[in-house]
Amino acid sequence: MIDLNAALAAGLLAVSAVAIASAVVVPLLPSEARAAKRQQALLGQRQAAERVQAVSRRDQVAKSLKEIEDKEKKSRISLELRLTQAGLSISKSQFYLFSAAGGLAAGLLGLLLSNDMLMALGVAFAVGLGLPRWLLGYLRQRRMTRFILELPNAMDVIVRGIRSGLPVGDCLRIIAREAQEPVKSEFRALVEAQALGISLPDAVTRLYERMPVPEANFFAIVIGIQQKAGGNLSEALGNLSRVLRDRRKMAEKVKAMSMEAKASAAIIASLPFVVASLAYLTSPDYISLLWTTTIGHIALAGSAVWMILGVVVMSRMIRFDI
Repeated sequence: MIDLNAALAAGLLAVSAVAIASAVVVPLLPSEARAAKRQQALLGQRQAAERVQAVSRRDQVAKSLKEIEDKEKKSRISLELRLTQAGLSISKSQFYLFSAAGGLAAGLLGLLLSNDMLMALGVAFAVGLGLPRWLLGYLRQRRMTRFILELPNAMDVIVRGIRSGLPVGDCLRIIAREAQEPVKSEFRALVEAQALGISLPDAVTRLYERMPVPEANFFAIVIGIQQKAGGNLSEALGNLSRVLRDRRKMAEKVKAMSMEAKASAAIIASLPFVVASLAYLTSPDYISLLWTTTIGHIALAGSAVWMILGVVVMSRMIRFDI
């Protein structure tokens, strides 16, 4: 029994010695060293290729962003483009004609009511020049806001279509046929541009020119990078759709959190007019010194300057760029 235990112990010692020797000596052999070096070289080549690919993709992204920024700087928004962005189907000459007619009608009405030529000219200038451009800007901004709200849904349609096996062109035609306005009309123009032989990146870039919002710019960048570098378009657009929705949620959250500051700014800005009106109703002789004396004129001018400065500062404090 003692001999058997001694034999087992000797066998275990021998196996351990062989294993340790293999672990120490085998890597030092020429063939094993060459194999280890070859594996390290392959691993280094793979890491270098991944680094080169990442740098190339980063360079392509930077180049695409640079091209879009250069186009945006060179492009100047014309009146025809603003009319298109506002969704109006009138021409430039018709816009000028309507503005002149509105200004002339407002001037005649002001002259009949006040019998003052200077006031009539001021009303005609305000209605003929200021009001149409303000209305155009309001319609343009409202249409862009609707486009921003509907664009993530359009991207979801493209993502689901690509995952189900449909080509990108068919997904775009589905959006141009079934989406809400103004995404429907804008994607219809995109599909028509592709039918004329324009490539998809160029057509999407024209979409951004018609709708100069960051969301359309992001969409153009994703399409341009996918066309140049390849990749999973459905995954990229899905991530972009999620980012745009999160961006919208953040904008709404900031808007809700800044409502208190905006209400305070409105109250502070309207307080001088309210106090002046109440003072005029109770003591007209006391408040009338502001517009009947020279010192009152200076006080009004100084108060107007400081009030405008305060309103500008408050508006900048509660304005957030998302």
